[in-house]
Amino acid sequence: MSVDPVIRDAILLAVIWLTYSAFHSLLASLKVKGWVCEHWPDFMPVYRLTFNFIAIVLLAFPLWVLYTGHKTMIWQFDGWLAWLMNGLAILTIIGFMISLRYYDGQEFLGLRQLRDRDKSIEDQENLHLSPFHRYVRHPWYSFALVLIWTRPMDSLMLVSAVFLTLYFFLGSRLEERKLKSYYGDVYKNYINRVPGLIPLPWKYLSKTEADALIHEYQANQGR
Repeated sequence: MSVDPVIRDAILLAVIWLTYSAFHSLLASLKVKGWVCEHWPDFMPVYRLTFNFIAIVLLAFPLWVLYTGHKTMIWQFDGWLAWLMNGLAILTIIGFMISLRYYDGQEFLGLRQLRDRDKSIEDQENLHLSPFHRYVRHPWYSFALVLIWTRPMDSLMLVSAVFLTLYFFLGSRLEERKLKSYYGDVYKNYINRVPGLIPLPWKYLSKTEADALIHEYQANQGR
């Protein structure tokens, strides 16, 4: 019995995204990093750089299926709605570019670890709360979700959107386990006061409150 190519490629893409997400989370975990540090400590200065390289290279597999596989259009935006969705996407890209000012790019890419020959498994970047972090705990994930769901949706794009949404939700929870171990009670307090991915009008930090959390963290570090 032959399988509809649209269904076949949708299942294939789902499996690829699931495998990619699991592998990406595994390599990012403190447990795996700790194992590598114990057995190959000299590799740790290039761990983050290698992690990012692998993540980018492996993206070729889901993207190849996404853009070359069989698909059927589910919905698309016309008229004023298309203008609205494209406008939101453009604002999201601008927001992402602005947010880069508040991150340590060399730490994120792994260049600082390579330069300093850093063999620690923990990230060394200090706690920071950008203007976007006052409204959501994971601005980049939130920007990505807006960008994903404002695009025309065919069957393969929908599979990708659903899997990436689930990954951002679950991945943010896994990431926060590490952040709690890095930043302690200050970050736990932050979690209780700011939503994860979707802004809520009644739940955010003022600039004064954000600064107070940073000062509390810095005071704890100075003990």
